[in-house]
Amino acid sequence: METRAGEPPFSYGTLQSEAVQLATFGRRLDGKPDALPGYRLEQLAIHDARVVATSGAARHPIAVPSGDTADFVHGTVFHLTPQELTQADDYEVDDSRRAAAGLAPGLRAWMYVRVE
Repeated sequence: METRAGEPPFSYGTLQSEAVQLATFGRRLDGKPDALPGYRLEQLAIHDARVVATSGAARHPIAVPSGDTADFVHGTVFHLTPQELTQADDYEVDDSRRAAAGLAPGLRAWMYVRVE
């Protein structure tokens, strides 16, 4: 799925935390609830001390395809500037990457998935 640079990110994990938002973007983000069909959450061990310090957690949720369209990952679609999207990329760990996603109501967004 092709996604344009201006499309919003979908967060189901620590980017929803106000503390992470303030540390990463210097502001609270505006967003709305949404869901990602065909995925489930697993836990990813975080080895980056900076990310652990920012999030307060050594394990973060990571979305993985489930192969079952009845599965949904619930989260938030945020409004970020292109610079803030780069800041989100910098916050994410090397074990994840940004990828295109199709959300429940047909909206396309960016999300972070496990690097295989």
